[in-house]
Amino acid sequence: MQNLMRLLLLAVAFLLTCCGYHLRGHNNMEVKLAFQSVYLRTAGETPFVTDLRKALLLNKVALSESAEQATIILDIISETTDKQILSLSAAGKVLEYDLRYRVTMSAYDNQLVYWLPSSEVSLNRTMAYDDSQVLAKEQEQALLYKDMRSDAVAQVLRRLSRAKPPKDQSE
Repeated sequence: MQNLMRLLLLAVAFLLTCCGYHLRGHNNMEVKLAFQSVYLRTAGETPFVTDLRKALLLNKVALSESAEQATIILDIISETTDKQILSLSAAGKVLEYDLRYRVTMSAYDNQLVYWLPSSEVSLNRTMAYDDSQVLAKEQEQALLYKDMRSDAVAQVLRRLSRAKPPKDQSE
């Protein structure tokens, strides 16, 4: 009976891997990009920018030191986090927060021709809150923001995978 269960479990695992199934977060950063090098124009080195650099290097994209050397310029216009009260108890205590994470970006070449017009990646998470667990809720909030940042990097890469060089205007 145990051998049958092991064999069944092995068969299910084999079938899942054959169909291309993978756990969320695994291999989702590997995408095909239409450019070989990029210059990141940012206001500063944030954890998002660091994660984006790592993801671009994972996809074999060279990070240029100057805009003139790069195929495209990826301009991270803004990156913001926000926390708003979502619901209150009858006593006026916070029950839930709405956590928001936004990244605004655009991609263009050296001739200022946009490969990807200015767009925003916007993510929201709801977090239940309890006054008696302040430290735990702070850690949960930090984890939720980290998860949203990771998701934002993946979304930026997917958008960059659709970025194409503009068609020649003379045609």
